[in-house]
Amino acid sequence: MKKVTAFAPATVANVSCGFDILGFAVEEMGDKVTVSLADEPGVRVVRIEGDAGRLPFDVDKNTCGVALKAFLAAIDYKGGLEVELYKGLPLGSGMGSSAASSVAALEAANQLLGNPLEKKALLPFAMKAEGVACGAEHADNVAPSLLGGFVLIRSYHPLDVTKLHVPKGLYCTLVHPHLELNTADSRSVLRQQVPLKDAIIQSGNIAGLVAGLYQEDMGLISRSLQDVIAEPSRSVLIPCFDEIKAAIKEIGALGAGISGSGPTTFILAPSREIAEKASEICQEVFDKIGLEVDLYVSAVNTKGTYVINKA
Repeated sequence: MKKVTAFAPATVANVSCGFDILGFAVEEMGDKVTVSLADEPGVRVVRIEGDAGRLPFDVDKNTCGVALKAFLAAIDYKGGLEVELYKGLPLGSGMGSSAASSVAALEAANQLLGNPLEKKALLPFAMKAEGVACGAEHADNVAPSLLGGFVLIRSYHPLDVTKLHVPKGLYCTLVHPHLELNTADSRSVLRQQVPLKDAIIQSGNIAGLVAGLYQEDMGLISRSLQDVIAEPSRSVLIPCFDEIKAAIKEIGALGAGISGSGPTTFILAPSREIAEKASEICQEVFDKIGLEVDLYVSAVNTKGTYVINKA
């Protein structure tokens, strides 16, 4: 093989109560990265499409480059790699755009070099890239993009990540208004201290959500989709958030929350039919205020990143 192309999916991070520790992957939407062998040592980003010229080619600032440099250092590879990035996700969308890029690059490079590391071992390198992209080496986007499904980060020091059960019939609607919200700005509005009563509520909801996933108890999942830590501060930055959240519960959706740091809102539903109906309601809401919105309906992606071409 001289080059490998990999795909990595979009993700929903936090999932309401799971701030920085819980995320899941979605289907179809994502980024593609081609990694090729090169004669000159080191990593070079040689092509970027779909970003409107906004992403850097500097490997120390590009998430693909940062992740691959860390990966090559870890396996002591002295050769060269060239990277082509094809963006399928909008920047600053709250759908794990930076994570999908670095994860696809790592999957392609690992395959190209003969799989020196198992997939889960690639996670720390993607987290380094997240640190460059948004100022924090969190894993709730990169872990589900890499591994697929729902992923829980039990601990960051040491890193302890586990995949969770995905109930049959669980669907997601993503609501992406045509505006950008910088992750660093969104994190800046968060409280630095949390009252004990809020910590107790949040802990109960995280435990309830995990239990609901394993028991396939849609009612328990619905009751647990409550965030008392990040959402109160961030929701004011999301157009129509409260209106959408109230409207989708009336049609049988499980709940809604902010995807990552926003501005995308995610909606979980117990069937595709309800997820599609939620999408229609959201379109009506945004039509009223004259703001364009992209809507996606997807099952939870349990596969994660994968290779789509080898040459």
